[in-house]
Amino acid sequence: MHQHPDRMPPLGLAQMDAAQQAAAQILIAGPRKGVKGPFIPLLRSPQLLDRLQRVGEYIRFDSSLPQRLSEFAMLVVSRACTQQFEWFTHVPLALKLGTSSETIEAVRCGRRPADMSADEALVYDFTQELLMHRGVCDATYAGTVAQLGERGVVDLTGLIGYFLTVSLILNVAHTPPETVDGIAALPALPL
Repeated sequence: MHQHPDRMPPLGLAQMDAAQQAAAQILIAGPRKGVKGPFIPLLRSPQLLDRLQRVGEYIRFDSSLPQRLSEFAMLVVSRACTQQFEWFTHVPLALKLGTSSETIEAVRCGRRPADMSADEALVYDFTQELLMHRGVCDATYAGTVAQLGERGVVDLTGLIGYFLTVSLILNVAHTPPETVDGIAALPALPL
């Protein structure tokens, strides 16, 4: 895993203005219990942080999607962006919720997993198609609506957009991952 210098390291309380301190306190008091990952660079724009963290809180904790599918979609987006922080954060959660290690390894290596469940395949195909084409075809849309409903399609699309935004912010900031023993980093893939 190639290491770059952290461009936007954590801010100490003395470095924060009042708006940054307020945004940090909201994160600490909420389900995240701290200022970590993408919220470290986002703290440089506390109003954006506030709005994004509310979207992320819904996406992570209150979405209509089963949590297992949400975590899996997050892995697909992390792979697409080669986003190590999000990868190391969500692999253990996906494993705990029942995504197989073989499926995760295929995603990590940039391959379509052969052993996915039907609902994982649906999420994988929808996510890949949306990321590649910035939309989905009628067949993908119809199949996803049939499985997840219209709310599920909107929530899945929102999740993909949210995690794409977060991944890009982390990549620009060079926020280092919190590595987890036993979890392999994402390799760079050829363009």
